Amino acid sequence: MNRQQGGKGKGKPAGRGNKDNRSRGYAKGNTPVKKSNTKKNIPNTSIEIRLNKYVANAGVCSRREADVHIATGLVSVNGKIITEMGYKVKPGDEVRYDGARINPEQKAYVLLNKPKGFATTTSEGKGRTVMDLVANATSSRIKPIGRLGRNSKGLLFFTNDDTIHNKFTNSKNGVARLFHIELDKNLKLEDLKKIQNGFKVEGKLIEVEEISYIDGASKKEIGLKIKNTGNTIIRTIFEYFSYDILSLDCVAIGHLTKKDIPRGHWKHLTEQELNTLKML
Repeated sequence: MNRQQGGKGKGKPAGRGNKDNRSRGYAKGNTPVKKSNTKKNIPNTSIEIRLNKYVANAGVCSRREADVHIATGLVSVNGKIITEMGYKVKPGDEVRYDGARINPEQKAYVLLNKPKGFATTTSEGKGRTVMDLVANATSSRIKPIGRLGRNSKGLLFFTNDDTIHNKFTNSKNGVARLFHIELDKNLKLEDLKKIQNGFKVEGKLIEVEEISYIDGASKKEIGLKIKNTGNTIIRTIFEYFSYDILSLDCVAIGHLTKKDIPRGHWKHLTEQELNTLKML
């Protein structure tokens, strides 16, 4: 497996004279300056939307037809059938029509080249997160698929498309991710073969797609391809064989690579990239 090079433009904090990290700019280029919001706990009712409009915006039917569907009990909000005309949907509500979840937002597909120092979470109060880095990428409510640890780096994919999300998290088919990993010591050939063949940890089978040494590098540097979207599974693999991970970099997700995406920057998928992703 050949070494793959990532962008070198690491995100750096801006405004060093300000000790409040919440008001710093986290990276260069297309990433935003995150500002503290003292009013964030005040509910914003102006972004609530009438249920019939929500259904219509999702492309199910016209607003007038939506009223009929609501009255006949085909629409639920957060698991509860709603028949009330004029009911308003709040941000974060789960709306379903005839059992299927609907979303009026424009579908968005964002690929981030994550730097170190950012947690992969949508929760507030966790310090610097990947959501800060993609805050100005789209107005749609995207979320990351899978995880990269705070000190890990590389590609992280965001979307609000449930179909694509399910494709990534499908335990059998999934979407393979390729990692460049540096260990604290040379990986023994016998351990590499055991990982390639699959092994059990506490009765659970651990399998990878591929594992190999990096051409032209020491045997501390490993290429690992795996479909599991979690980050902890990789650490579990090497901890089982008594290796520590010094560096972990996701260099590819399916056919998507870090080409032309400097560290700390993001891009929207092209139509061709998205179509190829859907066919995986």
